[in-house]
Order: sequence, then C-alpha cells, then structure tokens
Amino acid sequence: MLKNWKLHCEQYVWREWQRRGLFSWALRPLSYLFGIIAALRRASFTSGLRRVERMSVPVIIVGNITVGGTGKTPVVIALIDGLCRAGFNPGVISRGYGAQIKAPRAVSAQSDATEVGDEPLLIAQRTGAPVWVCPDRVAAARALCAAHPEIDLIISDDGLQHYRLARAVELVVFDQRLGGNGLLLPAGPLREPMSRRRDATLINGPSPHALPSWPNTFTLNLTTGAAWHLDNPSLRRPLSQFVDKRILAAAGIGEPERFFSTLRTQGLTLTATRALPDHFAYSANPFIHTSAEIILITEKDAVKCQGWRDARLWVVPVDATLDSRLLTLITEKVRGSSFT
Repeated sequence: MLKNWKLHCEQYVWREWQRRGLFSWALRPLSYLFGIIAALRRASFTSGLRRVERMSVPVIIVGNITVGGTGKTPVVIALIDGLCRAGFNPGVISRGYGAQIKAPRAVSAQSDATEVGDEPLLIAQRTGAPVWVCPDRVAAARALCAAHPEIDLIISDDGLQHYRLARAVELVVFDQRLGGNGLLLPAGPLREPMSRRRDATLINGPSPHALPSWPNTFTLNLTTGAAWHLDNPSLRRPLSQFVDKRILAAAGIGEPERFFSTLRTQGLTLTATRALPDHFAYSANPFIHTSAEIILITEKDAVKCQGWRDARLWVVPVDATLDSRLLTLITEKVRGSSFT
C-alpha cells in the first residue's frame, strides 16, 4: 500500500511538472532558492575554491539534468560497445543506487543487486566491462583504475552533478518529457537549467515537440530483442509469439509507460500493466496471484528476480543504437582531452 501511494505521488508530481499550474507557481520561490544553492555549489568547483579530482584516464559522464530515469543505462551499454569497437578499453563507475555501499566495490555478473544496485549489475552482465560502485565517484574511479590498469577511459553512469570528478565529455539524456515545464526543483523537474553546458544531448523516444535546436542533439533509438525466459535464459522467443496471450507487463523503471508503449508497438495487446517505482525492490514475487499467461518484465527488473520459479516470466531486452556521428564526436573529444 505504501509503495502504491509513493508511485501515485510520483506520477502526480510529474504530471504537474509538465505544466505551469498552481502547483509549480506555489513552489517557485523554493526553486529560486534551489537554483542559487546549485549555482553556488558549481561555482565553488569552477572557481577553484573546491578541488576537482582528475583521473589518469578520460572520464565520460552519461547523466541527466532532470529527476528520474531517462534511459541512461542502455546508452552506457551501447557506448561501451561502440568505444570497444573504436579500440578503447573502458571501465564503468556508478553510484549503486538502492544499495548500502560505503566503500568502493567491484561488480561482477554474479553480484547481488541488493548489494551493488540493479543498473550496475545489468551493465556488468550485458557488457563484461569492469564495473565499480560507490556514492563517492572519485573513490570508485580510483578503485577501478587500481584494480584494472588496462582500462584507458571511464564511463560514469550518472554523476553529472558530481562536480568533484573531472570529466572530458558530458552527455545529457532526456526522454520524451524533455525538461517538463522548464523550472528547477521543486517547481519543476530540473536539477540544473536547460541551458547547462554539455557536449551532446540524447533524446530517448519521440519528442512531442520539434527536435530542440541545441548543438549536437541526437535522437536515441531503442529496439527490443527476442524475449528470454527468466528460468532458462538460453530459451528465447520473438515477441510476435506472444500475440493472443493474456499478457501482464510490469516495469520498475523511471518511466514504465515507455516500456508498455514499446510492447504495444510490437503488436502485443497487454491485458494488464503494472507500473512499479523506479529501482523497485523485489522482496518476493508480486505476480503470484495474477492470471496472466505471460509476464513481460525489463532487464533492470530481471536482475532482482534471479532464482524465482515462475514459468510465465519473460525478460524483454532493450538495445540502444547510437548515431555514428555521436561516437565520432566522443572519440575525438576523448583523444583530444588533456587526460591523454
């Protein structure tokens, strides 16, 4: 009940953040205060009052300036693949959201999501790249470099506002909601102004508006692959084989409706959907009492459901395709950075 209440509150706030109604006007004084504090904090690093830590290899930040998930993890996975093909040997750092982490910790494909976080575990499983987690990203980066001297660049999954970590490239990811009403927290969804400097902008999903005229703006194409069975990952089926089945789709991601819409575009009729809070902690199987023949979940949810015995559970992988021009931009900036 408490989790449902939290989800409903999140959905209400996001609806209000898409317009400039009474909700946003009432909170606007607080957003001005938030903006001042955020600007002062950033200025303390750019002015040299607070130390910026530089690593021995270039750092690429994949982050967002809005609250909530925007699809950064598929970008990180695709970026690892693209950079490896370009001859780099990347490693990854992450906060490990949802896990109680006090010191840098390595993530392997066999790690427990409750101990390292769902997204770092998914990245480790999908890519095989070395992944380290810690709320202090500087400490995570140092531990990663010490444990893997062979890496020649670091990708940070989130951490755009972790200014203490010097970076060579900043990528900002939006979903179709873009910057909402354009206001800073708490009157809007923005952690920083939309005008914030970055090297490139990625927009995940179709925008309800024309593509913004920001420099180096790219659409992010996400495609679904064949679903794999949670009990037997080697068993795979195209989504077309689930047509005419009673399907429950569930997602504990930043924007669950994006997952549901993707399934519908594949020709599936969803009997029911279940939107769960982002980083939902599965303490037990919440689908036991559903009458669905097939249950489709995301990879991010799947890493927290290992060991379940429910033959109806299928996992839908999502892959991001990065524009070749974006990869060229990134590699040129990395090779021309002062880190190299």
